Amino acid sequence: MTRVLDTVRRVLVGRPYDTERLGSRPLRRGVALPVFSASALSSVAYAPDEILLTLALGGTAALALGPGIGLVVVAVMLLIVLSYRVSIRAYPRGGDYAITRANLGPWAGVTAGAAMMLDLVFAVAVSVAAMAHYLAAVFPALAGREPWVAVGGVVLLALANVRGTGRGRTVPAVLVYSFLALLFGMVATGLLQDLGGALEPARSAAMEPVPDEAFAQGLGGAAVAVLAVRAFSSGSALATGVEVPASNVDAMAAPRIRTARFVMLAMGLLAAASTAGVMYLAERTGVVFVLDPATGLRTAAGEPVPADYVQNPVLAQLANAVFGHGAPLAGALMLAVAVLLVLAGHSAFKSFPELTSRLARDGYLPRQLLTRGDRLGYTNGIALLTLAALVLVAGFRAQTALLVQLYVIGVFLSFTVSQLGMVRHWTRVLVQTPGTRARQAVRTRRAVNLIGFVVAALVAVVVLITRFSQGAWVALLAIAAMVFVMSRIRAHYEAVAAELDLTPAEDARALPSRVHAIVLVMGVQRPTLRALAYARASRPSSIEAVVVDLDKEATRSLLAEWDRLELPVPVTVLASPYREMAEPLIRHLRALRRTSPRDLVVVYIPEYVVARGWQSLLHNRTAARIKDRLHREPGVMIASVPWQLSGREPSGAAVEAGAKAQ
Repeated sequence: MTRVLDTVRRVLVGRPYDTERLGSRPLRRGVALPVFSASALSSVAYAPDEILLTLALGGTAALALGPGIGLVVVAVMLLIVLSYRVSIRAYPRGGDYAITRANLGPWAGVTAGAAMMLDLVFAVAVSVAAMAHYLAAVFPALAGREPWVAVGGVVLLALANVRGTGRGRTVPAVLVYSFLALLFGMVATGLLQDLGGALEPARSAAMEPVPDEAFAQGLGGAAVAVLAVRAFSSGSALATGVEVPASNVDAMAAPRIRTARFVMLAMGLLAAASTAGVMYLAERTGVVFVLDPATGLRTAAGEPVPADYVQNPVLAQLANAVFGHGAPLAGALMLAVAVLLVLAGHSAFKSFPELTSRLARDGYLPRQLLTRGDRLGYTNGIALLTLAALVLVAGFRAQTALLVQLYVIGVFLSFTVSQLGMVRHWTRVLVQTPGTRARQAVRTRRAVNLIGFVVAALVAVVVLITRFSQGAWVALLAIAAMVFVMSRIRAHYEAVAAELDLTPAEDARALPSRVHAIVLVMGVQRPTLRALAYARASRPSSIEAVVVDLDKEATRSLLAEWDRLELPVPVTVLASPYREMAEPLIRHLRALRRTSPRDLVVVYIPEYVVARGWQSLLHNRTAARIKDRLHREPGVMIASVPWQLSGREPSGAAVEAGAKAQ
């Protein structure tokens, strides 16, 4: 069984990597830009959908607000990007958790860490869910099977990260540049077609969104404001992923800070230009996008949509409108979007284990998350992220719109606290900075981070208010629960450290007064004789063999064999009327400890080790259960005496001799 499992493990995971392979070459600007921008650029695949989906609640007329709201969202995203560019100067090896912990204290840092963990889990879930919908747009046979495609995406991403696949940088860079070329090619072609009057309407333009009951009476001033604010809160998903370059400055080529700031700025401008172009073309082609086409759309004649109508994501609709429905370039763009979303999910699979390992190093998460696997990845962190992402994908049926509503909460909460931490950092630096010019530079940086803090806080409040009833409270509750759990984990580790640390009153050379050896006897066999020999060789102050009387006939036979062999160790028989092995032994040990509390008791437990893993299923593992109970007894040491079984089948003569002996 062990060999079979090891073979399966090697097939799935591969051979172990040497620790020396852990390092990687720093990335120059041309490669760092696409590699660390995939997460931010992937939001272009679903942020426009969220804006149009919300505006559709107000009917066809409300869709005209799309480009304007898109520009506001772009402005907010650029402000956050500028704030992170300033943060990089002070914390090139930081990230939101490190910045918040250093400037606002450990518990603010834990809150930021919890928000970031939730953010990364949703990043995977949203990425694979959106990927599934884009694949269904290319391959119509997948329509209706998006949840299964998304689940498969999570599993494949997890396996790839466990194997260490994707450590190369060239292929991801080429894929991201291909996406950008196709996307901006579509935007440029669409703008030229629009100028020439040749831009075709999207297929959904023939449909009309059914207004929500709250807006059924028309769009007045207040209704427009409410709808615009809700659309803005949905579209703020565009800002997700912009923090990735700031967390990977060490992976960039020197001068690292300058390279990271360039990547941040270029990433922000690319995301801004592409989003603005997509929102403009969506308005010009009449793209309509709703949560449920069966109930949210109707034809121009007021009839329900056809049963075979399939709603594609906004970028897919635009690609078909600009390049032609089913055209190779349209399919290529949709496939490029799907690949970009996979890269974004892969980025989250790298960031989440690194974040959890840092939290574990600080004592807020289990230390198992510090362990690297065979291929140098934090395997336990990958497994935790995989499980959480699968729960979200299955629970929300891979509906991107529903997932994004919860995704944004964690993103802007971490933005807010980290920017507040930067404001406090620059305030401290300002006090210690001499010179008028230097102080003015610090004031400027503080002002940028202050604006970033105010904007992020306002967006977080808007999102929370507008999305509270849609599930935003769940995200807040999850963050609060994670902070509570991490606080208890930290308290446990602190208590353990306090108990284990040496005190001035302790003598490191102290020895126990006496040592009592107890050999647990379950049968007179080779393992028992070996345990007796080891116990006697240790020269304890006293030694006794203990037999738990589970079966009187078997006990009498054991004592008779003991006398026949003339073993020089006294035997104590413990009664067990309820046929328990551990309890009588523990009562005997406690009685011995009461009479001599300063003495040490060593229990020798003979046990045999099977040659093949499956053979362990044939044995009741009594020794393991007893050791588990004895571990909790103070003043009691356990000495395991293993007997390794060869696994060879006995000969006929040996079987006959054994039968006669029995």
